[in-house]
Amino acid sequence: MKIHIKDLHFKTIIGILEHERIHPQTVSLHVKIVYLFDGSHFIDYAKVCEWIIQNMQEQKYGLVEEALEGITQKIIEQYPKISKISLKIYKPTIIENAIVGVSRTFHLPKN
Repeated sequence: MKIHIKDLHFKTIIGILEHERIHPQTVSLHVKIVYLFDGSHFIDYAKVCEWIIQNMQEQKYGLVEEALEGITQKIIEQYPKISKISLKIYKPTIIENAIVGVSRTFHLPKN
């Protein structure tokens, strides 16, 4: 089974520049989760969205890379049936004429 979360966007403190540590900026995330659905185990995508927003707003990550790693590890801990997770984090307003971000795919042993 695959879950797709596309363009989850919200404002948060993220970045290492002085103004980024003071003023919240918009981030946008795309998440793809592959997991074993056996009828009794499922992943509540609404809770995943809530948790990502809460985590990023509480942690106030310095680097987008740190946010990507931290969020991914926490989702994997919450849902042991995940076999693959891809996460992309974009900062769409930090550069005037570009949307920039980072991404990574984690492959896990099948459960």
